Amino acid sequence: MSTTRDAAPQPSPDATATDSPETSRFTARERRTLLAASLWLVVGLQLDAFAHATIPDLETFWTPWHAVMYSGIAACGLTLLWLLRSRLPAVVTYRSLLRETPSALRLPGIGMGLLLVGGGIDTLWHNLFGIERGLEIFFSPSHYFIIAGMVLVAAGPALMLAASMPSSARSVRGGDAATVVASAVLASIPVHIYTLHASALPTPHLGTGEIEPSTFSMDAQMFHGYVGSTVVLLIPLLVLARRWQLPIGAPTVLVAVPAFVMNLVFGDGVGLWLPITLTVATAITELAARALAPRLRPLTPDTRWIVLGLLAPIVVWSAVLAISPVVGDGVSWNLHMISGLVALVGFTGAGTAYVVRRIGPRSTEPSVPDTVVTAP
Repeated sequence: MSTTRDAAPQPSPDATATDSPETSRFTARERRTLLAASLWLVVGLQLDAFAHATIPDLETFWTPWHAVMYSGIAACGLTLLWLLRSRLPAVVTYRSLLRETPSALRLPGIGMGLLLVGGGIDTLWHNLFGIERGLEIFFSPSHYFIIAGMVLVAAGPALMLAASMPSSARSVRGGDAATVVASAVLASIPVHIYTLHASALPTPHLGTGEIEPSTFSMDAQMFHGYVGSTVVLLIPLLVLARRWQLPIGAPTVLVAVPAFVMNLVFGDGVGLWLPITLTVATAITELAARALAPRLRPLTPDTRWIVLGLLAPIVVWSAVLAISPVVGDGVSWNLHMISGLVALVGFTGAGTAYVVRRIGPRSTEPSVPDTVVTAP
């Protein structure tokens, strides 16, 4: 009788060093070095964004904040070269670069390419057409490359940690947990900054006071801000939870840091009660979700996340609307618009969870719903 089907599977001739333990594992020092370089880069972006927002007559590319941002690009590039040095052959060819680059460094490597291309285009663009102002900043073609590159590079430390752990390991603690959360925060902040035109984080959005707001109005823009912030705040949490059980406090940190950064940098600290309320409401929601997690056992993992995506934004944004009369004049919208806004952020959260849960392969999940997410 043939024993062909009992033979051990043979490795593919196309198998490369990318999947070997030696090249896929990264030390804590390597992860933290790329994290520090990413912090440098993102701080440079924040300084540059703040300068554009506060200096209307800015008409030169050669600024101190550009120096911080572009030196951060250089720091990230040198760090990636250092990480690749021992993981590629002595003589690097196009084929070996494609086949032997560790999978955890591929997205950061693509991000570095986008940063270099975007930086070159940005320099040329500014010299030919001047410095963007106001809404122009968020639609300049070169800026798309830069923002996308920052997101991919800053996600590198989390990807490196994922590659260094067995695929079945879903728990992170201590320094590893801090690295994962910090990497996600740094990857999300450029998106928050670049979607400033559709964000509810910089200043309180409570209505203009118009009795019957028109379809195209500032009130409509405020609604868009709640939707945009809900999506951008939820995605990092959902992505992390596909790989790991979220460490205690991670959802709160991933909401609090962008909320305070956006409010302090772009809101000049006006309405500081907003990030405080978001932080407290998210912390309470996270604790409640973790306490109620055993009751969600009968639901499938996807259903659990959709339910959490539906309820968390409703609870957190409702807290903002409810506290507004205590700290200010309160919401100027009527019952139709307030109830519609609450429903809208809930449906947005549920839809975001539904989509993110279906992108790419998923890690094997535990039988209990211990990977909870709470954020607007």
